[in-house]
Amino acid sequence: MQKRAIRAFAVSMFVLILAALTPLTVFAAPASQENTASSLDTNPYSPAYQHSYRHGAVPTTSQQVKIKAYQQTHSSSTPAASANTLSYGGGIDGIGVTSGKEKVYLVFWGTQWGTQSTDSSGNLTFSNDSAGAAPRLQNMFKGLGTGNELWSGVMTQYCDGSGVSAGATSCLSSAAHVGYPTGGAFSGVWYDNSGAEPGTASGNQLANEAIKAAGHFGNTTAASNRYSQYVVLSATGTNPDGWRTGGFCAWHDYNGDTTLSGGAASSPYGDIAFTNMPYVLDAGSSCGQNFVNSGSAGTLDGFTMVEGHEYSETITDQNPAGGWTSSSSGQENADECAWISSGQGASANVTMGNGTYTMQSTWSNDTNRCDISHPIVGGGTTTNDFSISASPTSLSIAPGGSGTSTISTAVTSGSAGTVSLSASISPSGPTASLSPTSVTAGSSSTLTVSVGSSVATGTYTVSVTGTEGSATHSTSVTVTVTSTSGGGITNGGFETGSLSGWTSSGTTSISTTVHSGSYSARVGGTSPTNGDSSISQTFTVPSGKTHLTFWYRVYCPDTLTYDWATSTLKDNTSGTTSTVLAKTCNTNGTWVQVSATVTAGHSYTLKLISHDDNYAGDATYTNYDDVVLS
Repeated sequence: MQKRAIRAFAVSMFVLILAALTPLTVFAAPASQENTASSLDTNPYSPAYQHSYRHGAVPTTSQQVKIKAYQQTHSSSTPAASANTLSYGGGIDGIGVTSGKEKVYLVFWGTQWGTQSTDSSGNLTFSNDSAGAAPRLQNMFKGLGTGNELWSGVMTQYCDGSGVSAGATSCLSSAAHVGYPTGGAFSGVWYDNSGAEPGTASGNQLANEAIKAAGHFGNTTAASNRYSQYVVLSATGTNPDGWRTGGFCAWHDYNGDTTLSGGAASSPYGDIAFTNMPYVLDAGSSCGQNFVNSGSAGTLDGFTMVEGHEYSETITDQNPAGGWTSSSSGQENADECAWISSGQGASANVTMGNGTYTMQSTWSNDTNRCDISHPIVGGGTTTNDFSISASPTSLSIAPGGSGTSTISTAVTSGSAGTVSLSASISPSGPTASLSPTSVTAGSSSTLTVSVGSSVATGTYTVSVTGTEGSATHSTSVTVTVTSTSGGGITNGGFETGSLSGWTSSGTTSISTTVHSGSYSARVGGTSPTNGDSSISQTFTVPSGKTHLTFWYRVYCPDTLTYDWATSTLKDNTSGTTSTVLAKTCNTNGTWVQVSATVTAGHSYTLKLISHDDNYAGDATYTNYDDVVLS
């Protein structure tokens, strides 16, 4: 009895102390489903407090506790239970929700991501992302709308357009509903390594990066961005919008928001919806690490939960706050259900067609609760539309050579129709052709650029335009015609179909396993060889060039690592030799880029090597491609 009295007294004292706590002394614990909220603009613990552009900001788990503690001690600001119901804001610039096929573009911003590679699934990977967050998010967006997943179904009950009026809390069946992302929402990925991301990027800078990405992907009209969102992903160690001390894990907005830090960003491509997605693993469990799964299985829980949170809010409130929000709190659908660890609406693993991903629930008006799944709700019809992109987006070709780029299309709304393709090049010089010249949306064509022997060195732009009905979109490929004299690499892309310009030793050949273009060099053989095979070239670095890069792909099944790929670069002017590719042995089948610093005017000898110990069971060879000075 005495123990119960002591315990009751302690609990009472804790409640009194909690009520008196200042903003700096409330401590953290995961939130439950009870997400009643005072206005986020007046709650001093909300990430949106005095930063109203942080729409749908995911608070850290510790910040969520502070937000709720403030609500509990300010009862006059706590709305009734029914206040979780979302209502329609009437749209901004005619946009309320993503009432068509979702198009998600992932933008890895800044050289802080490190060296780019590609995994066996075609996902971009980065040397400074050892946890694998980048491929995880690419796969998640490829998986949405597949495997009969119904996490996306919750959002399909919301709508916009003339069939719904401002203030509505439900949608007629004839209204234009949020689309179900059939076949995946992933539409493209880009590593913008043109420079480092600013140390603490402002909202305006993030918006401008999203606008830059829209141009990169060829979405250069308002129509092509109507159902698009751009996720700007920052590398580990960066601090976009001061997230490290801002109490949030991510937020979303659109470029026209005048309250953005740094001001609204002008877009020539129409309204651009974007997400500020920091490297949330830097915050550990505060941003969801191991929230559902323990150990290594839960390392990336936070990435999929947080980005899923922002994605669901963008498609239901694309131009905030013209979509669906709580009239009492300003919260969006995922805000209502953040960090629920048990009971109805608890975060959980969601199975999609390509794997399982940890997701949080979102608010459902028609069930008046947080739901992790929901039947798909039908809506009004949408017209056919598509997107178009190129990979790679740049080619380096010597006179007499050629290069190729894959032109991909994807359905963005409606069904898959026929897309007619055409190519033009400016200024004149190289020639461009497409095969085939028409595809069904979702398919691809091959762009071939040929450079005659008399074409002048310089930079050319190939524009590829696709047309389906009234919809027209374009993408571009930059072509650099390299010099054949005055120094530089000869036949660095091996597009002559031979090893001309290179000195061969051992077993070497031309291969059609390429990083880009039509050919690469194969050093070593598919049958065992003895010792080093190599190709080498001596060259002089032209004025203005400071870096040598090349790509390699090694096939090395030797478990004892008596075989390897390696490369050396000798500066003949200074007499120094450096190893630019350390001995490497693997069978993952990915192309990896190597970079080295060079000095203009110096003579160098590059040697590309593949070593095999002549053992019958593990023949080793290496493909090399795209040797370039820049």
